[in-house]
Amino acid sequence: MPLTNSQYDRIMRSYEEKQRAARRRLEERTELIYQQIPAYEALDRQVAATSIEQGRRLLGGDSGALDRLKATLRELSAKRTALLQENGYPADFLSPVYECAACRDTGYADGVKCSCFRTAEINLIYEQSHIQNLLRTDNFSTLSYDYYAGEHLEKFTKAVQICQNFIESFHLDYHNLFFYGTVGTGKSFLSCCVAKELIDRGNLVIYFSAAQLFDTLSRSTFDKDSKEAAAGISEDIYECDLLIIDDLGTELTNAFVSSQLFSCLNNRHQRKKPTIITTNLSLGELRDRYSDRIFSRITSNYEVCKLTGDDIRMKKKTAAQKKEDSLNASS
Repeated sequence: MPLTNSQYDRIMRSYEEKQRAARRRLEERTELIYQQIPAYEALDRQVAATSIEQGRRLLGGDSGALDRLKATLRELSAKRTALLQENGYPADFLSPVYECAACRDTGYADGVKCSCFRTAEINLIYEQSHIQNLLRTDNFSTLSYDYYAGEHLEKFTKAVQICQNFIESFHLDYHNLFFYGTVGTGKSFLSCCVAKELIDRGNLVIYFSAAQLFDTLSRSTFDKDSKEAAAGISEDIYECDLLIIDDLGTELTNAFVSSQLFSCLNNRHQRKKPTIITTNLSLGELRDRYSDRIFSRITSNYEVCKLTGDDIRMKKKTAAQKKEDSLNASS
């Protein structure tokens, strides 16, 4: 998804600040050299005077003025470099120092976005995804099958494969995922795994718990003070490359929530924008809590994955406690 104007402006402002910082560094170094090597300042003045004089001659019709100017500038440049080195400074000490030499802190190199601009985009996407901290621990590099066995392992293995297929075909085929099942079986974890992979590939992924999502949609509808800003967030919810709604069913469900949920899912479906939903509700509870049209939308347009087993979070907590107890006992 392309950056919005405000997102683009935010990144470009950061480059403007980097350029100002580079100019300040150069001015400070130049002042230092002028103080320590007065002859260098004299050469700089000679460069300026020569350029002006030869420029006048060129405008006056002297065809050889440009060649003489180039030769003089090369000679003066060599003298300046020699002065720097004679006084213990590197030859490039008064060259601009940029954070990114490839684009000179402009964001663009050879007319295309520099790699540093792309990094800034991805960092901004992470910041706006609402799951920056989660993704440090919940990603495919930390995925483990050790907490599953038998039928539970088969379901989890299949869900992992579905997630990997979802990622690889993300821009080729519109599809959605719906993870449901018992508490602590990896539903949110897998949604984060997908989010990290897609964010790292430059996609805009937005994550909300169900409660956060409906609070945001409520403010965009009823809160006049924050309506404009919230309306912008609402558009991002509808238009982002991937929306993740985590823990559906934990919010206070009412007619407004059901209406907003359907509107959100329907809006994204019409735009062919993928969505991932996780919930601890069973399919029957999903139908009872929300409307038949929401149930139909999900079961018709989402790949449904059921995860079962023991609560992994509790298993990890128990294992960590046992390890701590063992260490305390040995000490």
